[in-house]
Amino acid sequence: MAKLAVAADGALVSAHFGRCGQYVLVEAQDGRILNRTVIDNPGHEPGRLPIYLAQLGVTCVAAGGMGARAQQNFAAHGISTVVGVTGTVDEAVQAWLSGELSSSPNTCGRADTHAAADPAHAATHCWEPDPHKTGKED
Repeated sequence: MAKLAVAADGALVSAHFGRCGQYVLVEAQDGRILNRTVIDNPGHEPGRLPIYLAQLGVTCVAAGGMGARAQQNFAAHGISTVVGVTGTVDEAVQAWLSGELSSSPNTCGRADTHAAADPAHAATHCWEPDPHKTGKED
């Protein structure tokens, strides 16, 4: 089972993971959504959100933008990150379920301090519910 957290501002993916209004948490197994909940953002304090979301069982975080330090903190807690995600939360969830959710440039508008932790790995993607279907696997 895998669990995605999408940084959200209403129905849209938030431009910055730590300053979003809420997180949409989606648990899936075998390409099927088992549970979907919305939680309020508990506040943006450096290092707090990776611990909090790890405690909730999150395995992947998707957002428009995220700084390098935050990406490293998530990785230290075993959580993959996908940045540069735009559009609706539902579109991001469907891309995740189909194995097509991947990173592109950060959208938070602070490229000087929010560069990707590993720019050479810009095509990273989260867990895929059916790696045999797409031939890709993380």
